[in-house]
Amino acid sequence: MLAGIELGLEFPRIATQAQLPGNLFLRLVRLVVAPLILTSIPAGIAAHSHLRSVGRVAVKVLIYFEVVTTAGLIIGSLAGIISGAGWGIALPASSHSSALATQQVPHGWQQTVLDIFPENIAQAVAENRILQIVIFALLFGVALATLPENKRVPLVNALKALTSVISQMVRIITYLTPLAAGSALAYTVATTGFASLVPLAKLVVTCFIALAIFCLVVVLPLLVFFRIPLRRFAAAVSEPVAIGFATGTSEAALPLAMERMEELGVPGWIVSFVIPLGYSFNMDGSSVYMSLAAVFATQAAGIHLTLGQHVEMLVVLALASKGMAGVPRAVFVILLATASTIHIPSAPILMILGVDTLMDMGRTAVNVLGNCAASAVIARSEDKGAFSRNLKFDHSLSKARG
Repeated sequence: MLAGIELGLEFPRIATQAQLPGNLFLRLVRLVVAPLILTSIPAGIAAHSHLRSVGRVAVKVLIYFEVVTTAGLIIGSLAGIISGAGWGIALPASSHSSALATQQVPHGWQQTVLDIFPENIAQAVAENRILQIVIFALLFGVALATLPENKRVPLVNALKALTSVISQMVRIITYLTPLAAGSALAYTVATTGFASLVPLAKLVVTCFIALAIFCLVVVLPLLVFFRIPLRRFAAAVSEPVAIGFATGTSEAALPLAMERMEELGVPGWIVSFVIPLGYSFNMDGSSVYMSLAAVFATQAAGIHLTLGQHVEMLVVLALASKGMAGVPRAVFVILLATASTIHIPSAPILMILGVDTLMDMGRTAVNVLGNCAASAVIARSEDKGAFSRNLKFDHSLSKARG
């Protein structure tokens, strides 16, 4: 990032030709969007077909995840609208023209609903209609989950294998991230001046403020309402959250997070059920970031979204984010998918990439915190008596038990 800024300031002529790494990165990321959705979402749904036997707990978990992530999306979008960090950015003229040229003429609500559902999945993939691809993947996953085990398991294993292959592709692609981020900042500074960094700095600050608001307005009240001991909870999650913040990877904190929640008193079966599932369906910090970044990109592109378009954007983010947490830079993949759905040009997305690493640490820490909180809340709501007794265990006894 610093090298890109320096290149843009000292050698602007060279920096204006430095778009190739960033554009190549975006193209390769777009390459894996549809395959990733078509494999990860059905595999995630079908692999958890035992949710039917869990019954009441499964319903609680899914409702909790949906409500909390939706709250995160709303907070992020409101933070972006209030801060207005993206307005006034001088993008290249071609970006504005392409954005205006690709905006669709609004039509009736019935046609809008109809357009959500694909009539040809190959056409949806070819035209990059992400919402239609997500709908197909959801239907496919639900249908797969209802099959007998002897028919379901081989296909689930195949989908998991394909997801692993595509995830490995994404890991390979992300080796370009430092080069792409540097070239993005170099090009931005060279073409729009050093002042263009001010909106990006404002975006980063807004992101951390929005994440803090989410923790104070959503997570903290839930912990208080369900009478989770705050000091013990804070002590239990501090190390996993720190690991997530330092590495930018939620998975690095997963084993320790599960261990700490069991030591806190959450029953083991709830921990092993809620937290891994939450890593696919409960990305709290990423929800805040995605809606904020999408609003920033529309503002930078000079696009004034109608209420309907704004709701459509949040729906796409909510659906496309399910089942994607285990992939490096998955949030950026989802952001690109949403951008293509509401016709945002790639230039503002490329600008965000330049400072994405800074925001990634904050959103990952909140992801870990949110999933730990989910396990505690679900356990308290499911079996108050047992959980209360577990919470009275001395910490030394938990270590002895381990």
